[in-house]
Amino acid sequence: MGYRVAIVGATGEVGRTFLRVLEERNFPVDGLVLYASERSEGKVLTFKGKEYTVKALSKESSFKGIDIALFSAGASTSKEWAPRFAKDGVVVIDNSSAWRMDPEVPLVVPEVNPEDVKDFKKKGIIANPNCSTIQMVVALKPIYDEVGITKIVVSTYQSVSGAGATAIEDLKAQTKAWCEGKELPKAQKFPHPIAFNLIPHIDTFFEDGYTKEENKMLYETRKIMHDESIRVSATCVRVPVFYGHCESISIETKKEITPERAREILRNAKGVVVLDDPQNNEYPMPLIAQGRDEVFVGRIRKDRVFEPGLSMWVVADNIRKGAATNAVQIAELLVKENLI
Repeated sequence: MGYRVAIVGATGEVGRTFLRVLEERNFPVDGLVLYASERSEGKVLTFKGKEYTVKALSKESSFKGIDIALFSAGASTSKEWAPRFAKDGVVVIDNSSAWRMDPEVPLVVPEVNPEDVKDFKKKGIIANPNCSTIQMVVALKPIYDEVGITKIVVSTYQSVSGAGATAIEDLKAQTKAWCEGKELPKAQKFPHPIAFNLIPHIDTFFEDGYTKEENKMLYETRKIMHDESIRVSATCVRVPVFYGHCESISIETKKEITPERAREILRNAKGVVVLDDPQNNEYPMPLIAQGRDEVFVGRIRKDRVFEPGLSMWVVADNIRKGAATNAVQIAELLVKENLI
């Protein structure tokens, strides 16, 4: 049995990755409809050797007959169009921030809270968490299940691809200019140059000094883990890397756990690769995670502040596991559980 799939935002970085992941994972696609903005209307994309012409969304569009819609457009687009798809009987899997904290919309990471996927029937929408939250909870949930977690302090090192195509071009152009000894071109995406720089500023700032990105890591983690008592302090930083987010994580646990036991648990965890042999220079890095769907964990050690506690280093491809792959995994879960 196959499913008719729509992709909204098909020409963007995540949209194109949706196509690759659907093909690589051999998702049972029986019909494909691609949507994007008016400026991308008429572009042609290829899926499994067949060409598809991109359409623009319009008020006259009907979405009846589509089973699943993968959204990679912005929050405003999702707010407007996701309910219209859902009204026509489509299950929407949305990658924006629009629906994540809606109490009637499940926020799902299949390795962590697959049971929540069934709750999509309330609005017909399932939310994909923020990329940095996804990789963190994949790494922490197995430890949470073993000994509990009360506090998380996390610093992220987030690649430019998480900010879209313009950010990627910023890094390319600025790096090229720097190497040629030229003046750096004006940044188009960020408030400062990103080449050979770090910017401790992702999304908007709130009055308490935290950013929207940092708040996502708190509130999304609580929702996914079904634990409002977890405390999360995040500092999110943009770094001059094209693909792959890195996270330095320290946790306070409810019970004692050794690094050895944590490695054993994580080696047996779905979607996790333990790469932890620092004496031989083996630890996760963006170049290792790029193009992969797993979450890589290393540098596992006892924390020197939290007692009991652990520190670790977590890396994943933010466009794949942090966005497209997680959404396709949700679609696979819907199929597996006979929910569509």
